[in-house]
Amino acid sequence: MSLKDRISADLKEAMKAKDRLRADTLRSVISAFSYKRIDVGRELSDDDQLEAVRKAFKQRSDSIAEFERGGRADLVEKETRERAILATYLPAQKSAEEIRSVVRDAISALPVEQRNQGTLMKAVLPGLRGLADGGLVRTVVLEELAATAGTS
Repeated sequence: MSLKDRISADLKEAMKAKDRLRADTLRSVISAFSYKRIDVGRELSDDDQLEAVRKAFKQRSDSIAEFERGGRADLVEKETRERAILATYLPAQKSAEEIRSVVRDAISALPVEQRNQGTLMKAVLPGLRGLADGGLVRTVVLEELAATAGTS
């Protein structure tokens, strides 16, 4: 069953259960699928569908940050609940320690003169795409580079 099929089935269940927030959230994802299909000009692959859900998840995260700055606790709660719904359709995210292990392996594989943030991010991001937040990866990369610079 594709992600789109699963979301469509869950939408029907949410509508039957009269769970308006869940239904509205899932409708927005199905709409995002339609826009993305038009944008790419073909039927969506599983990766395309997953990317659309990731984008919707990130949009909610960005909105939460903005609403917190604006003091809108009601909207923060709504967006947080929507983000939690979307998270159920995404693969499990790696922890900071799992990311740290990947980064340390990449550092040890690089020659000393190539150990910089750009090179390291290019080395680790492809393997972590969709499995870790880019901001967290960047933070871990900077921490590990600082740690290795201190020991060199």
